[in-house]
Amino acid sequence: MASHPELAEEGAIKIVVIKTTGDKILSQPLADIGGKGLFTREIDEALINGDIDIAVHSMKDVPTYLPEKTILPCNLQREDVHDAFISSSASSLSVLPAGSVVGTASLRRKSQILHRYPLLKVEDNFRGNVQTRLRKLNEGVVQATLLALAGLKRLSMTENVTSILSIDEMLPAVAQGAIGIACRSKDEKMATYLASLNHDETRLAVACERAFLETLDGSCRTPIAGYAFKDGDGNCIFKGLVASPDGTRMLETSRKGSYVFEDMVMMGKDAGKELLSRAGPGFFDF
Repeated sequence: MASHPELAEEGAIKIVVIKTTGDKILSQPLADIGGKGLFTREIDEALINGDIDIAVHSMKDVPTYLPEKTILPCNLQREDVHDAFISSSASSLSVLPAGSVVGTASLRRKSQILHRYPLLKVEDNFRGNVQTRLRKLNEGVVQATLLALAGLKRLSMTENVTSILSIDEMLPAVAQGAIGIACRSKDEKMATYLASLNHDETRLAVACERAFLETLDGSCRTPIAGYAFKDGDGNCIFKGLVASPDGTRMLETSRKGSYVFEDMVMMGKDAGKELLSRAGPGFFDF
């Protein structure tokens, strides 16, 4: 609206809230109800059908392939990528007593927790919105949980955070904290509007991470984490890992290169190929 005065006129923009399969089915683990596209499918269909003109997604929910007739040219400036530790009985994962139960719906979080703290237990169908998860925590269903700090910041609920996990302790999900906006591939008017919202540093980082994920062909059944960022010298640093769901095996890698789209996509792909070769046959057959 600030960049395009015609959008500031009354009625120029209408926000349509669309509930997706991932929002509706909370009784089963994500991997059991289809994995990829659970939080985007209905929104993509509305875009393709012309019911909406742009589609706003959390980038970590967007499959590495886009539906035909759509493009995703815009990423908003990235929010904090860290994971938050929340507990009323402990200050961090490292001081939770053996046998404590940590609730999370994320295999990425589960595998990294168990890799570093094998004496903890993980309740891995800990789903629902932030308020639901905090209620379950307060009721003692679990002793702790992890949530994306980005979501808590956007909901103005950071007062619930006990501590923030470092990148070394909990590598983020691919594209964590990034918002993407899609439009139809031949809709130049919407593409022009979206260009004024795009944050290119974020777009390049997300492209690097998604190239890594695509090379690994990651599903909701595969714990994968990846994070690309700009260092103090303006270079791209990429860190990636794959793990077994029980945390017993974890393979990590990193890359450093120029902060340029083509180079960063190649870094992501190369890191993915390395971990594929190191993992060997059967590693992803969970």
